[in-house]
This record gives sequence, C-alpha cells and structure tokens, in this order.
Amino acid sequence: MTTENMTTYGDSKPTLETILNHRSIRKFTNQPIDAATFEQLIEAGMAGSSSGFLQSASIIRVTDAKQRYDIRRICADAQQAKDGEKYGHPYVEQCAELLIFCMDNHRHQTLVPNAQIDWTEVNIVGAVDAAIMAQNLLLGAESIGLGGVYLGSIRNDIKRMGDILKLPQGVVPLFGMALGYPDQNPAMRPRLPKALIVSTNQYEPADKSALDQYNQTVADYYAARGQAGSDWVQTIESYLDKPVRPDVLTHLNRQGYAKR
Repeated sequence: MTTENMTTYGDSKPTLETILNHRSIRKFTNQPIDAATFEQLIEAGMAGSSSGFLQSASIIRVTDAKQRYDIRRICADAQQAKDGEKYGHPYVEQCAELLIFCMDNHRHQTLVPNAQIDWTEVNIVGAVDAAIMAQNLLLGAESIGLGGVYLGSIRNDIKRMGDILKLPQGVVPLFGMALGYPDQNPAMRPRLPKALIVSTNQYEPADKSALDQYNQTVADYYAARGQAGSDWVQTIESYLDKPVRPDVLTHLNRQGYAKR
C-alpha cells in the first residue's frame, strides 16, 4: 500500500500500548458512539485478514430494545426469569453498541449454490474470520478510548439467537460484543506466563509446578478482590466438568455446517 492510499486517524493510542492494556469492560457511560466513529470501527474490523479471502463473517448490529432484552436473558441464562426478577449481564441492554459476530457462508451459496459448506474446515474458517474481525474492531475501539466485552454467552441458546436475528441457512451466531465508553477501570487479570504459551520447534508440555504457581497467582488476584477460594483450576472445572453447550453441534448441522 502506498502512502497516498493510507488513511491516518488522530487521537489513537499506539498499537502495542492498546493491546497490552486490554481489559474487559462491563459497565458503560450513557455516551453514544457517534456515527463516524462507528463506521471507522466497522472498517477496522473488515480490514482484518480473511482465510482464503472468503470473508466468511458478518456483523449484526442490535439496536432494538426488545431484541437486546431477549439476548440479555440468553446471556444471563435467565430465559425463565419473571419480569422484575434480577439477573446478570445488564450491559447487554445498556451498552452503546451491541454487535453479534456470525459465521456467514450464505453469501457464498448465493453466488455458488453448490458450495460445500458442510465440511468442518469451512466451520473453522468462519470462526477464525469472525474472531479476527472482532478483535480488530475491539482494538480499534480501545485505541480511541472505548471499551468492550465479548459475549460467548449468546451460545447459551444458539438456536434462539438465530431466531431473534432471523439468520438464514449458512449463518451462525458465534459471539457478541458489548461496546461503549467505559464507566469502570478494572484491574488486568494475570495471564499465563509466556513460557507456558510459547514452544520452539515442537510442542513443550506445561510444567505442572509452573501451572500450580500460576494458579496461585490467579487465586491471589481473586482474593485481593474479595473472591477468596476462586482460582484458575476452579475456572477450568466450572467450564469443562460438564457438557459444554451440547446443542451447538445440532445447530451447526441445522445451518449446513460440520456434517463431515
């Protein structure tokens, strides 16, 4: 790309500073995101890499109050809650922008009706494209003072999400993002040490003592925030010691994916 074709944006923090100061934001001010800024963020998301240039992702912008209400109940796993009953994820309704990132091969089947989207590899491509798009968008947002949080919890009822958004065959909601101006400044959660993430030339299994040490670091982090007894092992157990959203595969199959 030549310099004359490059667009520059003011008031944007340096890339590494933005990335290394990431934290999830779940409380927002009432300030809206102006239209020009929102368009820039969408462009930032779309500028991300795409597997095979298939561009297998789409964004649903949710502005309808009733849809947000319904999506919040899915995210909070509170679809049976009675009106007036308290439940979590208020930011789903309160954020300036609620975006749902979808795996999308409907466009491809429109142009090529016999496109074979039922291969598992196509599923992986769509998930990777959506993740890259979302992270580009979020980093762009954070660089100009916005914040956000990912919402994997929309998959608590993935079929209902598809119904709410009227998603056709070939489109699957993967995760959401609540976006806005932060009204909190949470501490950064400790990440795994680099030595447990990066291997050279071949996979190097994590050392158990190093994992135990990291688990204690996480426990200390939670204890300092009034959550004594919480640690990384508990996080793993709470997520992986039971069936994990078993209806997801059925819905993928229903939408034409992951059949072989």
